Amino acid sequence: MKMEIEEVSSYEALPLLSLNHVSLLCRSVWDSVRFYEDVLGFVLIKRPSSFNFNGAWLYNYGIGIHLIENPSIDEYDTINELRPINPKDNHISFQCTDVGLVMKRLQDMGMRYVTAVVEEEGAKVEQVFFHDPDGYMIELCNCENIPVIPISSCAFKPRGQSFKKAPTSCGFMENVMMESLSMDMMNFSF
Repeated sequence: MKMEIEEVSSYEALPLLSLNHVSLLCRSVWDSVRFYEDVLGFVLIKRPSSFNFNGAWLYNYGIGIHLIENPSIDEYDTINELRPINPKDNHISFQCTDVGLVMKRLQDMGMRYVTAVVEEEGAKVEQVFFHDPDGYMIELCNCENIPVIPISSCAFKPRGQSFKKAPTSCGFMENVMMESLSMDMMNFSF
């Protein structure tokens, strides 16, 4: 049985170009500016003077960090306590060229961090996770070691069936997602 997958949506994707900035609430703009400058290498840039609230804009690596001061942030979150560094939590990730050097510099600055390793078909990604002064998690990694492969390019292999030669570019989760998508499409009723 041959199954063709048609595009279900008649809408075109929005005309996006790239990620422009990430905006973060912070207790102290200047503590956060120092962190993003000293630890991550961002540069303070001019922001519109029409804003009537404390904040700062930083830029580097093709992305902006917009800080918005909210001294009452503690009312919403208890960031004052050392929170566990959980790689599965929300985070911002930056690629780096030398994970070992990142860890040494974080140690030299007395910063807490955790590491993780992701392996896929012989490729290895080393990850380092740590928090900024307001508890936002940052990841530095060599993520370019694992290629970005669209799920749509993965061969669909229903469970229980086997191919003579299994594709090596897509893993178990990609296959599960394709199976789920296919089943959902077969269950559509018009």
